[in-house]
Amino acid sequence: MPAQQNKPTNFCPLCHCVGEPFYRNLFFVCSSCFGIFKAKKFLLNKKDEQARYENHHNDIFDPNYQKFVAPITSNVLKNFTKQSLGLDFGAGTGPVISKILQDQGYTLNQYDPFFINTPKVLELKYDYIVCCEVIEHFYHPEKEFRLLKNRLQPNGHLYCMTHIYNPKIDFENWYYKNDPTHVFIYQEATLIWIKNNFNFTSVTIDNRLILFVN
Repeated sequence: MPAQQNKPTNFCPLCHCVGEPFYRNLFFVCSSCFGIFKAKKFLLNKKDEQARYENHHNDIFDPNYQKFVAPITSNVLKNFTKQSLGLDFGAGTGPVISKILQDQGYTLNQYDPFFINTPKVLELKYDYIVCCEVIEHFYHPEKEFRLLKNRLQPNGHLYCMTHIYNPKIDFENWYYKNDPTHVFIYQEATLIWIKNNFNFTSVTIDNRLILFVN
């Protein structure tokens, strides 16, 4: 449905359909993929975005931080061997998942557009890719999910962690939207849309953990 002339219009960065105002003209919701995305005029520039990430003090030796990422690390340890090759995509300043798995003898490459900008690792194929608290930062989720899908081996696993929105959440008072770098928020229907439109074999959602299988 076309937006009314007095409504601000933004196009969904995942499926490119017109979004409808969702929250204070700050966030829009897509009627096709149901993604909730921040209006373009409120997106940080790259310099400010990086400065925000540099303020994150993620200590890879912090037991609480290690426990937080355990849904991913325990799944990798269960489903893959030390001979498997993994990618820590969006590893950031504290690549805790890489540390935990490497301490167990696993091999992972790391990539982060701000802090570990090594594009050559994106030319390889991987048995599994981990994206912990990363996909909500995607300015261009269509491009990013296409890249991740194409980097997976057949039957490869893409592990994502993010806080999924559902209508029971009071968006007005929801902490997750307040981070200025959280620009794309997923609903369960959005994840199913991604599974179908990027031709993943399956998607499984377990609280914050999302598993796409190639």
